[in-house]
Amino acid sequence: MKTKMVALIAGVVMMVSAAWAADAPMNTSALHPPAGSRIALVVFEDLECPACAKTDPLLIQAVHNYSLPLVRHDFIIPSHAWSKEAHIMARYFDTQSPQLGEEFRQYIFANQTSIYKTNLRQWADKFAAAHHTALPAFYDPTGKLRAAVEADTELGKATAVHQTPTIYVVTNSPQVPYQQVTDQAKLFETIEKVKSQLPAAPVKSARKK
Repeated sequence: MKTKMVALIAGVVMMVSAAWAADAPMNTSALHPPAGSRIALVVFEDLECPACAKTDPLLIQAVHNYSLPLVRHDFIIPSHAWSKEAHIMARYFDTQSPQLGEEFRQYIFANQTSIYKTNLRQWADKFAAAHHTALPAFYDPTGKLRAAVEADTELGKATAVHQTPTIYVVTNSPQVPYQQVTDQAKLFETIEKVKSQLPAAPVKSARKK
């Protein structure tokens, strides 16, 4: 009887927790373009995720075609053996230069099928050497980069991210703040749709001499 009562209480707690999670407001703090940009792409991704690797060239193409900023967020899948460490490495390369961090992420996606937990470091060292730099033996001595990766994952959960990649077209307009790309094959179509809904940019008046 006591066991049944405990199970019943646990079930009620789980139901209440689930209901609270469903009612919790979505955190949209990540869904905005960088300062100075009207529109951007935001993606929550996992470097070991095959779907993310498949989608990455499409994101890069969209960036070039539309001259859009791409804001990447870490969203670690717990069952992936090496993704968190790869994300920490990417954060280290970010500290050297944002462009280097971006190139490392593209490099990992491009070689993903050949990377394992046991050879990730070798691939990272190969990348570093090709870019005339080095990855230190202890590239996150204080744990600051790991904490940033974990915080990004928590931000994704608060943003109602449930899978990777999760992609948004975001703007600085209250009328069209963001649009999730539910079909990756329609990424360009979604960008065009959001752009068409943006109010006209204010015309800057010429300064009088």
